[in-house]
Amino acid sequence: MAQPQQQMRKPKETGVPDNKQYMHPTLLANYGNWKYHDRPRPGVLHHVSHSGGEVWTVRAGTQRQMDVHTIRKLCDIGDQYADGHVRFTIRSNIEYMVADQKKVAPLIEALEKNGFPVGGTGNSVSMIAHTQGWLHCDIPGTDASGVVKSLMDELYYEFRHEEMPNRVHMSTSCCEINCGGQADIAIIVQYTKPPKINHDLVANVCERPSVVARCPVAAIRPALVNGKPSLEIDEKKCMCCGACYPPCPPMQINDPEHTKLAIWVGGKNSNARGKPTFMKMVASGLPNNPPRWVEVAAVVKKILHVYKEDARPWERLSDWIERIGWPRFFEKTGLTFTKYLIDDWRGSRANLNASTHIRF
Repeated sequence: MAQPQQQMRKPKETGVPDNKQYMHPTLLANYGNWKYHDRPRPGVLHHVSHSGGEVWTVRAGTQRQMDVHTIRKLCDIGDQYADGHVRFTIRSNIEYMVADQKKVAPLIEALEKNGFPVGGTGNSVSMIAHTQGWLHCDIPGTDASGVVKSLMDELYYEFRHEEMPNRVHMSTSCCEINCGGQADIAIIVQYTKPPKINHDLVANVCERPSVVARCPVAAIRPALVNGKPSLEIDEKKCMCCGACYPPCPPMQINDPEHTKLAIWVGGKNSNARGKPTFMKMVASGLPNNPPRWVEVAAVVKKILHVYKEDARPWERLSDWIERIGWPRFFEKTGLTFTKYLIDDWRGSRANLNASTHIRF
């Protein structure tokens, strides 16, 4: 008697997908079996395996927000000049893998001819990791994509050449609460005024207990305003983070005049040559001035220029600052030091004790 065929279990659509099904054949055949790698030129990685297999990876910069025509153009370049395999890095670079060295030069020429600069490897300024900006996100105080575009126009040379003391990772965040990340240099929105509440809409739009619970410093409480259920803010406690806006849009914190940008430096996630470090704010109150954000670009370029000239080989930005000290950093960069900068979080115990979530 024939046995009924066992039904296959449906795959779970959670977790990280299996990347091996899309991997270049040379990479797949030599997975975990690499002998060494080098960089023949900026933007090109060369890996050699113990079995003798070789693969060249060409890295090019792209914008994070891409239209379908740009994606098709990148895919056409991969089909015509590479081996048809691509991958995107966490910093929005695209990488093409080829197993034939003769394909490298034509591939680079095709990419740069179509406006995709090749670089971002080694001791260079890599593409800036950034958040959604005005295009997709519902709470941004600025357009992270626009800040990145204006900055990378200014740092085009540093992306294409490996002339920095060490790699420089940069990031931007269009609000204070979601996507800042640790970076050598980070540009983060700075709200400077508490939210303005539209009390007519709160009762219809917001789930008030959720909004109260969302505040990390317990600055929001229920209130009755003009006979309607609403919310109120203790402005002495409010730290202008914007966390209340996503669950309650009537608590508008964006403001054309009071939304600023701040520069943070010295953060890194890696353990290479030194422990991971937190970044610290070194400039604040910079104008949120689209479309070119010239004030922000001037500060970032000044920091990079001084770092490039003064740091020792292989010093990350945080290592350089630790060696020369913060007073010397501000002296060399010409930035103005105030008591609101370089917060070392010594008051964390008292600050977090004010939260509704954390107790010591």
